[in-house]
Amino acid sequence: MSMPDAMPLPGVGEELKQAKEIEDAEKYSFMATVTKAPKKQIQFADDMQEFTKFPTKTGRRSLSRSISQSSTDSYSSAASYTDSSDDEVSPREKQQTNSKGSSNFCVKNIKQAEFGRREIEIAEQDMSALISLRKRAQGEKPLAGAKIVGCTHITAQTAVLIETLCALGAQCRWSACNIYSTQNEVAAALAEAGVAVFAWKGESEDDFWWCIDRCVNMDGWQANMILDDGGDLTHWVYKKYPNVFKKIRGIVEESVTGVHRLYQLSKAGKLCVPAMNVNDSVTKQKFDNLYCCRESILDGLKRTTDVMFGGKQVVVCGYGEVGKGCCAALKALGAIVYITEIDPICALQACMDGFRVVKLNEVIRQVDVVITCTGNKNVVTREHLDRMKNSCIVCNMGHSNTEIDVTSLRTPELTWERVRSQVDHVIWPDGKRVVLLAEGRLLNLSCSTVPTFVLSITATTQALALIELYNAPEGRYKQDVYLLPKKMDEYVASLHLPSFDAHLTELSDDQAKYLGLNKNGPFKPNYYR
Repeated sequence: MSMPDAMPLPGVGEELKQAKEIEDAEKYSFMATVTKAPKKQIQFADDMQEFTKFPTKTGRRSLSRSISQSSTDSYSSAASYTDSSDDEVSPREKQQTNSKGSSNFCVKNIKQAEFGRREIEIAEQDMSALISLRKRAQGEKPLAGAKIVGCTHITAQTAVLIETLCALGAQCRWSACNIYSTQNEVAAALAEAGVAVFAWKGESEDDFWWCIDRCVNMDGWQANMILDDGGDLTHWVYKKYPNVFKKIRGIVEESVTGVHRLYQLSKAGKLCVPAMNVNDSVTKQKFDNLYCCRESILDGLKRTTDVMFGGKQVVVCGYGEVGKGCCAALKALGAIVYITEIDPICALQACMDGFRVVKLNEVIRQVDVVITCTGNKNVVTREHLDRMKNSCIVCNMGHSNTEIDVTSLRTPELTWERVRSQVDHVIWPDGKRVVLLAEGRLLNLSCSTVPTFVLSITATTQALALIELYNAPEGRYKQDVYLLPKKMDEYVASLHLPSFDAHLTELSDDQAKYLGLNKNGPFKPNYYR
């Protein structure tokens, strides 16, 4: 049975006809204006020349925001509110003093100290456990006499840790473990407070090692403790200052890369001081590595690329705690996630979590995003980069910049184009471009920020590890690498529970006896991770 023609509502047909006439009149008027203004068209063509002054081999050039001056100067994608390019003069060439007349530091601009102090005060609000530890132990000064040389990311959160160590009696000298992660205003605030800090955002490789050396090499001051993130500081002291290294009372290391280096030294019989492996403590693995990366991976990618993840194909190299956090976040936004793994246990976990485990070569041509988080080197090689699709985003969530073979991209046939802070387009001769973030360095701390609360957990763990090593009686720790005692892990966790108004259940005497535990812990064996 045929349907009757739709009857127009009274008056609507006439209104539609009038609207069409008005639209046609506006269109003809616009076309007439354009045809009468050839100069405007010529001007537009001149503007286009600016877009094509770096033509590719095929002569094609996308009119992207990449050459926009506003995006190049934007600070929104940086971890610091102050851009690394705001002053062409190297901090090493400046003569700066703080309000007390001291020049024992090297930062971008000491005048930013007031702004940095506000950043630190904001961070303190969400680091209540570390502040609580500071207040509890401040009277005892458990680090009195400790001379700590540190190499970590210099952010508002690590500044709270540094000032806590100082409040507990330590003298500190500090450098950055990443050339892009320093918040310049925070470094200035530390320098103003009297901390000998040598770091700024955008250091060169030479600057990086110079800053480390300035921390270690000072007349009349010799470090007796090391707090490291990545192992570069430990390596430098071991190689350049062996006499200093032998007198170190303890090393605290928080990264996979740095811990790997320590175990290598220990295996070779060259580790002559005790070291604490904070990276494999439960409070680091389960919180900083997992929950921190679950939130910060998206922050870093969004700030730098503005990409929408729904339906995007992403390959995550490595399904450790960092990889698990990244995958959970990406899956929640609707991305199609693939995993590469060498460990069958982690690979099985990925399968059980609903991810497909593949070899990188199997998906490299089709994925939109490649993320490395293995702690290894040459995970993404030049061969992989050559086979990637146009506009593929490549980034690293591991500590070291060795996971992506960035060096192989610095060849004459490839063009590098900086499109905004920490974002480079690497352009192939045929016009294909790969979006490289932070030059293959740690994405979240180079391109965004990380959750303060999670960093409070890690910072508290580091502080307790330093106190433990510094005050341990002779013979407790030998020249080897140790895990943080579980009792200490549980203490760190308990300090953070009040933030959630959490209330622990207590074992009865009978229950504790049944489980073979002390009512007050530790509740897990030392091998538990």
